[in-house]
Amino acid sequence: MAKAAPARLEIEVLGADGATVRAPAAAALGAAGVDEGHLAVALLDAAAIRRLNREHRGRDEPTDVLSFPVDEAGPVAGPRELGDVVICPEYTSDLVEAVVHGVLHLCGHDHEVDSGEMLELQRAVLATL
Repeated sequence: MAKAAPARLEIEVLGADGATVRAPAAAALGAAGVDEGHLAVALLDAAAIRRLNREHRGRDEPTDVLSFPVDEAGPVAGPRELGDVVICPEYTSDLVEAVVHGVLHLCGHDHEVDSGEMLELQRAVLATL
């Protein structure tokens, strides 16, 4: 019987120290049961995140973190493209928390519609870091 290929995660970091971002991103992915795929985390200034927030959510204001899932949980013909997390350091007090929050959103969690499960999972992930 052939051995299964090892799970593979690729976490690309733009505009930040990779070590600061990769560990919390990997922990959030693990807690969400995701063990393969590519995601990008980028740090943006207030003007850039305001533009994205306006274009994608209809809110003309800067925000702390936005998530843009790509293939979500559907079938793909190759490595999963999880999506992008963009963070504005000017609008977040805790970069690690913002990374975990954004990655959990990429994995399909949504604190605006669940009964507190996402934020509880976020607290559990943060407690391990």
